[in-house]
Amino acid sequence: MTQLSIVIVSFNARADLEACLDSLLAAPPAASFEIVVVDNASSDGSREAASRRPGVRVIENSANVGFAAANNAGIRASGGANVLLLNSDTIVPAGAIDRLLAELDRDPSVAVVGPRLVDASGGAELSFGRMISPLNELRQKYLAPRSVERTTRARQYPDWVSGACLLVRRAEAEAVGLLDERFFMYTEDVDFCAAIRARGKRVLFTPDVEVVHRRGRSGTAAPDATRAAYRRSHIAFYEKHHPRWAPLLRWYLRFTDG
Repeated sequence: MTQLSIVIVSFNARADLEACLDSLLAAPPAASFEIVVVDNASSDGSREAASRRPGVRVIENSANVGFAAANNAGIRASGGANVLLLNSDTIVPAGAIDRLLAELDRDPSVAVVGPRLVDASGGAELSFGRMISPLNELRQKYLAPRSVERTTRARQYPDWVSGACLLVRRAEAEAVGLLDERFFMYTEDVDFCAAIRARGKRVLFTPDVEVVHRRGRSGTAAPDATRAAYRRSHIAFYEKHHPRWAPLLRWYLRFTDG
C-alpha cells in the first residue's frame, strides 16, 4: 500500500502550483507516495501545467467547489495510508515530509501533524491554536501576534493545525467523514481537527519541520470573494459549534462591513 497521498487543491494559482510541485519532485520523500492535484476550474492553465509533471494526477472540477470539497475529492481518489493536505502556495524542503510521517509512526495517539509554517523570508506564521470560540479569537487577535516567533518554537498538542500543510492518518480522516463541505473556504481545518480529537486522538504541532507558505497568494486575485467566503465559513462554524453566539457574530460582521 502506498504510504502517502499528497492532495493539492488549485484555483488560478499556476505559478505557485508549479513551484510547489517542483519542490516535491526535486526532493521527493523516501516514503512511497502519490500526488493528486484537484483543480477547481482554473482558467490560467494550472491543469495543463500540473499534468506535465511526471507522476502527478489531476482531477478537474467543472466549477469551483471550494477547498473542503476539493480536498475530499482528492482524498477519495487516492489510496495512501496517510494523507497530506498541502496548499498550492507552499514550498516543501527536502526531508520535511518524511519527518512529518515519522511523527505519526512515533505515537499512535497522534492522528494529525502540522509543521512550522514560515514565509519566504523565514518569518513564522501562527498555524495552530485553540478551538475557535469568542474568547479564543480575542486572545489570538490581540495577544498571539506579539509572541508568534516564540510560540512556534515549542512542540505542543494544540486543538488544530493549519490545513495549508496537514498530515492525517487516512483511517481517522475517513472515520470522521472527511472535511465538512459546508465550509467553502477557511475554518474547515479547525472543524476537521475537532472531529478527530472528539474520537480521542491528538493533534501535534512540531517546530522541527518547516514548510514555506507564501500565504494568501491565491486569494489576491479576488479579495472581495475571498473575504466573503471567509465570513460565510466563520458564520457556519459558529452555527455548528457555538449556535448561541452565531446571531451576534452575524450582527458584528454586518457592522464591520459598514
